[in-house]
Amino acid sequence: MNHLKRTRAAICLATLMALALGSVNFTAAQTRRRPVYYSVAANTVMRVRIDTELNSQKARVGDTFSSTLVDPVYSKNGVMLAPQGSKVMGRVTTVQRAGRNGEPATMDVQFVSIRLPNGVHTAINGSLAELSTSNATSDNEGTVSAKRTSHRKVKFIGGGAAGGAVIGAIAGGGKGALIGAGVGAVTGLIGGRVKKGHEVKVTSGTEFGVILNRAMSLRAYKAT
Repeated sequence: MNHLKRTRAAICLATLMALALGSVNFTAAQTRRRPVYYSVAANTVMRVRIDTELNSQKARVGDTFSSTLVDPVYSKNGVMLAPQGSKVMGRVTTVQRAGRNGEPATMDVQFVSIRLPNGVHTAINGSLAELSTSNATSDNEGTVSAKRTSHRKVKFIGGGAAGGAVIGAIAGGGKGALIGAGVGAVTGLIGGRVKKGHEVKVTSGTEFGVILNRAMSLRAYKAT
């Protein structure tokens, strides 16, 4: 009888130890598989190159377009999260055609996602930004951060030396003087008469900035 009790006790103890060991191994495996995400801070500016032309004569609200990341994006501690060649997707939010009174066309865009070469895809909240080094800082990894959040209010404006587009804003956020690069080429006079304003034409290959309105989280990049 005592032998039978000892045998049962030994079996119970062995079972409990096996369950405990299995639980420890399962927890350790879960810990090893848990992905580690790194953050890219809000106000970080990504340098991109547009893939296809944007034209205010043809564009409609809701149209999507893609741009290519020119410089890699790193986390604060230097981990590469998005390599050169990643695709940043944008959407047209408003379009205002050029006026006959000399008023140039304007186009607002928003950036909604980034797709890495390995297939990883994540949503972002980004806006158009100038690539002005005077209003930005750069860290050792080349990541640029804007000093002023007012850059989120810029848009494409018809004009420029070739009648394409410049990046700027309406002073005061509404009617008023145009501010930004290339403003002198936006409007003009011909024989004392105001000519029709320029349409927005952002040609393929044009580079500009995308400023993050919110922090972006990604895992360390690994090529497939």
